[in-house]
Amino acid sequence: MTEVPAAEVASSSSAGPGAKVSAGWIAMVSLANLAVLAGLYAPLQVLLPVQVENIAGAAGKVAALGWVTGFGSAAALITQPLVGAFSDRTTSRFGRRRPWALGGTVIGAAAVAALAGQRTVAGVIVFWFLAQAGLNVVQAAITAAVPDQVPVRQRGVASGWVSLQQALGVVVGVALVAVLVTGLASGYVALAVLVVVLALPFVFFTRAPRLAPGDRPPLRWGEFARSFWISPRRYPDFAWAWGTRFLIVLSESMAIGYLLYFLQDQVHYTRLFPGQTTEDGVFILIIAYAAGVLLSAVTGGIASDRSGRRKPLVITSGLVMAVPGVLLALWPTWTVTLIGAVLLGIGFGAYLAVDLALVTQVLPSETGHAKDLGIINIASTAPQVIAPAIAAPIVTSLGGYPALYLTVAVIGVVGSLLVLKIRSVA
Repeated sequence: MTEVPAAEVASSSSAGPGAKVSAGWIAMVSLANLAVLAGLYAPLQVLLPVQVENIAGAAGKVAALGWVTGFGSAAALITQPLVGAFSDRTTSRFGRRRPWALGGTVIGAAAVAALAGQRTVAGVIVFWFLAQAGLNVVQAAITAAVPDQVPVRQRGVASGWVSLQQALGVVVGVALVAVLVTGLASGYVALAVLVVVLALPFVFFTRAPRLAPGDRPPLRWGEFARSFWISPRRYPDFAWAWGTRFLIVLSESMAIGYLLYFLQDQVHYTRLFPGQTTEDGVFILIIAYAAGVLLSAVTGGIASDRSGRRKPLVITSGLVMAVPGVLLALWPTWTVTLIGAVLLGIGFGAYLAVDLALVTQVLPSETGHAKDLGIINIASTAPQVIAPAIAAPIVTSLGGYPALYLTVAVIGVVGSLLVLKIRSVA
């Protein structure tokens, strides 16, 4: 294990540490994030819907899956800011983040494996809650590592590599459980192994900034509770960054959340390609979307580091993400949908390239990175819960899929323009 005294790692989100991190460090942090996101998205996309339908039947699957995903989302919303705040105060000789990352890896992987044996909806809820909690603990440590250890001039590159795992995690996770490994139980076990193998190098072989016991402020529970409220009046840039992320992720979540039904009802995919299933079409779109993210995330991060400007790329990303919304609303064909998936990936990848870098430059606290980033990450988690509630009535009663995808375009543009309100970042 490599340990670094806190004094050697500057904690200011505005200046950051002085020394650049290595390509190996970025690789280990990125692979850990890939493990977390594969462990989260593969069950949501493939395993949980199949398992819940096996338990609850066709008539009860929608409501049952809603309970499962709802409790899981609650775990994510609670875990990141709370554990982040405690890790900010951790004085372990192994570092502030490392003990939490190790514990989260063990709990998350064990809970994912335990899902394989569940035969009741209640059992699935319990272990999916634990899986979400454990994996989100690891993600809290990963996101805090960027402002802890990466200088501002390198954060675009680091942010691009770490954040593009959001797309690759879906592809790797779904490919693992739908293509490489067949069967519900074996899929869960394979995911658990993947989480351990990819996350532990980050835990054991990256630098571990320590907090000296004398530097830890006294714990006063009233102040601790109040610290989770970050005043938009006092920290407006943080609030605008939160709002920007919320709306852009909401736009992306609404865009991809109804692709299966869109292919069924508007594109009529199985008529176009007899012998294939609509799920095959969705997987092709996910690959195309991930290719777009990969194309823009890293190159966008490099460009923003060289120019020192984050906001222009955020605005550009929102405009690019609006294009597929308009295309799908007006021309619901397979070719247009495939092009739209690539464009959505390019736009969202460009946003991911600078999002984490930008956020780390507007954090309110110099010593509470993980807690503040946990609050920011609510802006990533909450839209995934809210998106179906907004999209469903639009599809069923307020204009159908054309109205849905035009709404997606408007939300993305508005979200990207909010970044203009941020004053402390170019």
